[in-house]
Amino acid sequence: MVILLQCSDRVGLVADISAVMATAGLNIISMKEFVNVDENRFYIRLEIQGSTDTQHLQQQLKARLPEDTEISIRPYEKKKIAILVTKEHHCLGDILLRNYFNTLGADVQCVIGNYDNLEALTKKFDIPFHHISHEGKEKHAFEQEIQEALAAYEFDYIILAKFMRILSPEFNSKYASRIVNIHHSFLPAFIGAHPYKQAYERGVKLIGATAHFVTNVLDDGPIIAQQTIHVNHTHSVKDMVRLGREIEKSVLANALQLVLQDKVLVYHNKTIVFEN
Repeated sequence: MVILLQCSDRVGLVADISAVMATAGLNIISMKEFVNVDENRFYIRLEIQGSTDTQHLQQQLKARLPEDTEISIRPYEKKKIAILVTKEHHCLGDILLRNYFNTLGADVQCVIGNYDNLEALTKKFDIPFHHISHEGKEKHAFEQEIQEALAAYEFDYIILAKFMRILSPEFNSKYASRIVNIHHSFLPAFIGAHPYKQAYERGVKLIGATAHFVTNVLDDGPIIAQQTIHVNHTHSVKDMVRLGREIEKSVLANALQLVLQDKVLVYHNKTIVFEN
């Protein structure tokens, strides 16, 4: 299993955690930790070998650790994801290929699109596709249809693979910290629509992409992964779009690996990412 834990920092935390594991007959095979000195906050990720009553283990950890301790115990199980798309195929295609060759680290349960452009691609991989149009509908009704489609599946995360609709606070709260988005710029710059046009007009020398958890503030959720590439005055908007799509695929794939392997801890609007 993987244990993710965060709490106020104090002397002896690692010793206390190790003692609880030893008492439960569990072997620690990997331990990564970090202390944010400014906020006096302790973070740790443990990979554990052995079996035990996880509820009892959580109680034992709570009894030894500070009152504000947050604990997540996750078994070694392949995750499941649902994907939301609009029209662009590059991120979805990359995920479906990884899923087909069993390198994604998760099983794709379904794809939901507010257009039907990507239905044929999805069905080539024998993945269910649901076309739910947003046109002529209030946001609440549109999102209710999405939730009804999602209810037919079990999933750990929702992936916005270029889903170009702003989700409501109600939808986001229902799946809090479970929605991952790929944004077509190096956040927080160039928020919203037409980021490459904004970047071109500004004469930037770097463009990039950002994968983050979705919150109620547009394009402002906890950042999971980012990547940039150099550009110059010879690059047109079309060039930047092409390069940006390659970065988007790469960043989203990296972010999914981190999230699916339980290597990301969220605190307020920041993440602690145990990459190595």
